[in-house]
Amino acid sequence: MNIVKNKRVKEKKLAGFSMVELMVAMALGLFLVAGILSVFVDVRSTTEETSGYGELQENGRFALSLISDDLLRQDFWGDYTGTFDLASLNGIAPAAPGNDCVGEGINNATFPLANGNFRTLWSTTAVAGNPLGCFANSAPAFVGSDILQLKRVVSDPLAPGALNANNYYLITNLSDGEIFAGNAAIPDIDNSRIWEYQHHVYYVTEQNQGTYDVPVLMQGRLTNTMSFAPVVDGIEYIRFMFGVDTDDDGVVNSYLSATNMTQGYWNNASGTNIISVKIYVLARSIVPDNKYTNNNTYSLGDLDIAVNDNFRRMLFTSTVTLFNARVDSWPR
Repeated sequence: MNIVKNKRVKEKKLAGFSMVELMVAMALGLFLVAGILSVFVDVRSTTEETSGYGELQENGRFALSLISDDLLRQDFWGDYTGTFDLASLNGIAPAAPGNDCVGEGINNATFPLANGNFRTLWSTTAVAGNPLGCFANSAPAFVGSDILQLKRVVSDPLAPGALNANNYYLITNLSDGEIFAGNAAIPDIDNSRIWEYQHHVYYVTEQNQGTYDVPVLMQGRLTNTMSFAPVVDGIEYIRFMFGVDTDDDGVVNSYLSATNMTQGYWNNASGTNIISVKIYVLARSIVPDNKYTNNNTYSLGDLDIAVNDNFRRMLFTSTVTLFNARVDSWPR
């Protein structure tokens, strides 16, 4: 009798969960899984949002830094002092390079074309796809964004044996200079040094990348031709406000957009200098976020950009002082 009783007790102890217990356990398990999935989705969404803003910051800051550094060196001509124009080059300049970018004014190509002021800094707001005559049909300028062109020499002088046949160079001393191609004979100028000549152009275009048209910052560089390449993705607008000193006292009297600049300002005519530039860069995400609606208005100087879409954006701005605008000589 005791053996049978003990056997029944063991069988009772080995019995499984009841149906009610199983249902409760499954409900609790599903509840926990749902909670974990919800946390995972929230974390993933936050991570994607943070990553998107991080990409915007990286692209915007890089574009701002690239343009700022170039503007800081604009109008630097090595050892030469004074105003850089055709007269300072012994009245000699090379033939125009291939695909030359020619801005407004007769002296606004890669090299000086005539006596008088040579425009080493110039900008315009794009109202057509190819205002400088050098943009590819497949990469027209984004209408409404600005175009910037500047000329200078690269900061480090070069030895005669280090020249590249595909580049242009400026050989200069304190009072004289000449531009020459890297595959040509080096002009003979006393007490001179050689510098790489550079002409840069910045503008915004759109490129198709899969499903989306992505705004891209383009940079044009001079070799034996003007060639363009994308340098930063996601740059939707660039805008410049030029600080003009109208009484030659070294202080900005007003900031003007490219459309409000006069010919005299670009020419630095008698007592008028462009001594600083405010740069505005509007960066946009590469792909839209359908969970986000952007209906903000972004102020780029005197230009307001209102949007209503699913793209995230960040606005970057900086002011660059053009030290070379009022410097007559540079230390060796």
